[in-house]
Amino acid sequence: MVVPRVLGRSLDDLQPLISLLEAVGFAHGNEWHEGGAHGMEMLAPNGGFELIASPETPAVDAMVEVSDADAAYEIVKKLAPTISQEMGKNGALLQGIVIRKEIGDTAYGARLFEVEVSGLRLGFLTYPRRPEANGIEAPLDARGKRFAVVVSRFNSFITQRLLEGALLALRQCGADATGISVVHVPGSFEIPLVARQLAESKSYAAVVCLGCLLRGDTAHYDVIVNEVTRGIGQSAQETGVPHGFGVLTCDTLEQAIDRAGLKSGNKGYEAALAAVEMACLREKVSLQPAAAREGRR
Repeated sequence: MVVPRVLGRSLDDLQPLISLLEAVGFAHGNEWHEGGAHGMEMLAPNGGFELIASPETPAVDAMVEVSDADAAYEIVKKLAPTISQEMGKNGALLQGIVIRKEIGDTAYGARLFEVEVSGLRLGFLTYPRRPEANGIEAPLDARGKRFAVVVSRFNSFITQRLLEGALLALRQCGADATGISVVHVPGSFEIPLVARQLAESKSYAAVVCLGCLLRGDTAHYDVIVNEVTRGIGQSAQETGVPHGFGVLTCDTLEQAIDRAGLKSGNKGYEAALAAVEMACLREKVSLQPAAAREGRR
């Protein structure tokens, strides 16, 4: 089911909200144009209705459940000034993202903050979860860590977009620009070799691998896909350094464009987030007592 909301007179009016939803994990759905109207469908991993009876008027138009409200809050704080600056480039400075309620605890134990963007007031929250026995999770915290990004020049029209997504994710997670090394290689086949060399240097918390392979008329595609996938996986397993897998394997150019930021999110962005989480998780697991690790086997 799709719930439409009219929030502006042009697609430009919706851009701040679209950018915000992208940053917290929404994907693009259908985009349509009819007469002077424009629409962009934003897809959440899952969703539902919550029915509330209350004597008070709700403070928000919609509530979005996220896996980590504190991490989402940090992303929104970094995104808000950027959105306002971009909106002001071609005219008067318009209202971008405004934080209406700082992150905090609710009476029912959730973490919640509220923003207003494109005329819509949204609440972002994480419900309290039951503690898991021996459960270990890691935050998306790149502060103080160094990351390497290996990106293929072949199909650069696509890989450049993947790179932009990966760098955005790393910055939003707190990585310093001086702690990110970008290494360009000729094609995807060369990614595993350089990724392994970077991982073996022990200078990086994780390596993000970005490339684009398009199916052709011969078996060459299948051979390269298998070798690249095997090589990246083997490098991660044998060096112990997490590798974010952002190599697209698509049948058509249209599929690649969709996965590089159009309809299906940006896989470079997702690969970088996975790399950050795995880097933090690796640290947390290494701090566990040896006896506890042995007991989980």
